[in-house]
Amino acid sequence: MFVIKKIKITSLILLGLVLLTIHNKQAVAQENIKLSKATLLEKRIELPSKNIEAKVVRVIFPPAFVTPWHTHEGPGPRYVVKGRLKVVEGGKATIYSAGETFWESGDLMSVENMGETLAELIIFELAPSK
Repeated sequence: MFVIKKIKITSLILLGLVLLTIHNKQAVAQENIKLSKATLLEKRIELPSKNIEAKVVRVIFPPAFVTPWHTHEGPGPRYVVKGRLKVVEGGKATIYSAGETFWESGDLMSVENMGETLAELIIFELAPSK
């Protein structure tokens, strides 16, 4: 009976030490986490009007999808969330990958999903209010 109690007490002590070690590692890991901030795109612009309508639009592109030639109501930054997109604008083709940003002028353009999976784009659009 004494041996069983000794084993239980030893097991509880070991379990306590393991839990304390895990807790301490998590606390140290949380202390090492710091806020990270990076400017992804910066562009000085002249607004076409005093009143601007700002939109944030998410676009999901099916695999290998190509948009028809089109324009947007206004220029603005674009952020590729996932996938690879070929953007043709102003006679120039550029491929952007997840995590990259670019400035769209609002001119005639086309976008193609270069991958075999969904691609996602966030459009920040700045257009004159109607």
